[in-house]
Amino acid sequence: MLYYLALWVKELFSPPGIGVFQYITFRAAAAAISALLICFLFGPRIIKRLKKMQIGEQAKAELEGVGNHSSKAGTPTMGGLIVLLATLLPTFLWADLENIYIILILVTTAWLGAVGFLDDYLKVIKKMSHGLIARYKLIGQIAIGLIVASTIYFFPELFSSTFESVKTLSTVPFVKNINCDLDLLYIPVVVFIITYTSNAVNLTDGLDGLAIGTVGIAALALALISYIGGNALYSSYLSILFLPGTGELTIFCAALVGAALGFLWYNSYPAQVFMGDTGSLALGGAIGTLCVLIKKEFLLPILGGIFFAETISVIIQISYFKYTKRRYGVGRRIFKIAPLHHHFEKSGWHESKIVVRFYIMAIMLAIITMTTFKVR
Repeated sequence: MLYYLALWVKELFSPPGIGVFQYITFRAAAAAISALLICFLFGPRIIKRLKKMQIGEQAKAELEGVGNHSSKAGTPTMGGLIVLLATLLPTFLWADLENIYIILILVTTAWLGAVGFLDDYLKVIKKMSHGLIARYKLIGQIAIGLIVASTIYFFPELFSSTFESVKTLSTVPFVKNINCDLDLLYIPVVVFIITYTSNAVNLTDGLDGLAIGTVGIAALALALISYIGGNALYSSYLSILFLPGTGELTIFCAALVGAALGFLWYNSYPAQVFMGDTGSLALGGAIGTLCVLIKKEFLLPILGGIFFAETISVIIQISYFKYTKRRYGVGRRIFKIAPLHHHFEKSGWHESKIVVRFYIMAIMLAIITMTTFKVR
């Protein structure tokens, strides 16, 4: 909105300095600062309101005796509302709202935020222990995945005049000037990516500050990649796909980084608030959608390596338990408990140490992701 206001003012009398609004870097910085301010201004009010409404985290029986999770019962949840507000509002203020990439990322984030909110509402307020039935949650995730994939596949003219030739392409890491054409597999692959990342971040959200911090690190890397991919000069220099318009996604990513830092202020150990499914499903879906929109789907296992490891640990644990129970009559486990962060916690690592070490790994993975554009 401020972007359009600046354009209107510029047409009227072009005051000094108004031209900075045309620069993505300026608007991205403004979006990040706006997100931080929103967290600091509205975060305490929302947390206080959640406490007053007694919207608190419920103790999980499977985590009894693991770390100090029993003491977290009653901590306000649904704090993802803070993250969503601090991400979506700055994007509305500073981004080009006619840009199809911005439209898709906003719709995806809001949609999955609504799915997560419904899940939290049923669990915390309606006291339904399992929340939204798993298949309904999955339907919501698949539905938005289909909307994003179908828009890209069937309406390439909405993106750019040259988008038709690249709509199903994806950048192959470490290989120069070679892209993988997903062709007919494109729609199911996109649906899988968005659904997978949404659930993967949800699984990662088990320790104070873990999910929001790793999401913020991934978002920072995606901000740089979006900016490079939307800049003809930089994309040509690095020999990656030039996608006109993706530069605007830098503003969304910057807002997400600001929101992550702002929410971490309250979510760091010991957490004053949890983001719940309201935040984790939305942020996971946003990360996956960003990778899809900038044609970097194959980089997701690297950039989102923490989320990948958490998900794989759960899959391995469940699969091995079922296999051994069927074969030996008694289920056996590979990890002490899954997801992976709880395994380390049960091994005696302090919660804060696990989170910081996962941050270090996330930063390393983000750096490796960025080097794939040069080391080819």
